[in-house]
Amino acid sequence: MSTGSSARNCPFDFAEALEFDPTLRQLMNEAPVSRIRLPYGEGEAWLVTGYDDVRTVTTDRRFSRHAIVGRDFPRMTPEPIVQAEAINVMDPPASSRLRSLVSKGFTPDRIERMRDRTQHVVNELLDRMRDQGPQADVMEHLAHPLPLITICEVLEIPEADRAQLRAHARTMMDVSLDNKPDAVQAKADLRAYFAQLTAERRRNPGEDLISALATARDGDQVLDEKELTVMAMVLLITGQDTTTYQLGNLSYTILTRPDVLAVLREQPESLPQVIQEMLRFIPFRKGVGIPRVALEDVELSGVTIPAGDIVHVSYLTANRDGDKFDRPDELDLARTSPSHMTFGWGAHHCLGAPLAITELEVALGTLLERFPGIALTKPAEEVQWNTTSIWRYPLALPVTW
Repeated sequence: MSTGSSARNCPFDFAEALEFDPTLRQLMNEAPVSRIRLPYGEGEAWLVTGYDDVRTVTTDRRFSRHAIVGRDFPRMTPEPIVQAEAINVMDPPASSRLRSLVSKGFTPDRIERMRDRTQHVVNELLDRMRDQGPQADVMEHLAHPLPLITICEVLEIPEADRAQLRAHARTMMDVSLDNKPDAVQAKADLRAYFAQLTAERRRNPGEDLISALATARDGDQVLDEKELTVMAMVLLITGQDTTTYQLGNLSYTILTRPDVLAVLREQPESLPQVIQEMLRFIPFRKGVGIPRVALEDVELSGVTIPAGDIVHVSYLTANRDGDKFDRPDELDLARTSPSHMTFGWGAHHCLGAPLAITELEVALGTLLERFPGIALTKPAEEVQWNTTSIWRYPLALPVTW
């Protein structure tokens, strides 16, 4: 890897509510393709911030995710979250085969059934919130339980196992150095659990998503046992934590912006479009995720990235690119294009995005319908935020109605 003293040290530890990270903003404004150092991993990396350049890195075969396997790549967490065999470190055509099989588990019919089940769960959760009222915590009553219940029902994970699996997933997301041994153990425990569960579902398939993946065929292709185990892990982790945090972030945004709340009250049918714009606008995580390796010299925005170098992209900065989005730092509820990158892009666009969107629409729509007078019980600046995870989210959202 090429080195040099010009690399910017990027802890990416900014966690003030949902304000945009000033380090990221400076990098996107001053050097759209720049050298960075991250808290963990060996050496330096490139950071690509512009929408078009991010799109190139995420779709061009000259950049490989698989090439990071076995490398101590620069990253945010002490232990890499990603599994070496996971779909999110595969390149086409291997990832294409897997995505084709997995997408059979997210058919429109299955998503519609998930919407019905999600509505049922949301109704039950909000009944309990109402019964506790007239004050309650949206994170406790809705954002935390809903995605976990939904993904566990979709995967048919026994209720007695759910709390422990959630704890393992959270441990893996922690950025503290002293958490590393726990993160290594949590990853191993999750893997062992899903190896056993997926083997059982292959022997005795049911109606759940793991069974659908175990029996999915694309011609002669099926998922092997290792692929199925890791895929189930990825679905659990991405299917509950990220949706929980985004439910908190979107609820906070609605409750602290009277203009957004007014539009949703007057035009509830606009919720899907408003959610898409909030997803573009909200800095949902800190820093960067899984990088790629340049397989040959590639020029981006006048900068040559040498073969073998690690390349990170920022979906957060891509979502705020002023060359793509008019008034990018404004929440424009009438905005319909271009597409945001919050669910990733290209060969690694989130496969579970339809389920996540379904949960967000059902949860937020029902919350506003059931509690039309909902409001925070404290000033926005007093809301406490998580500071130890790679994700940005409120720890509690106390409301009254």
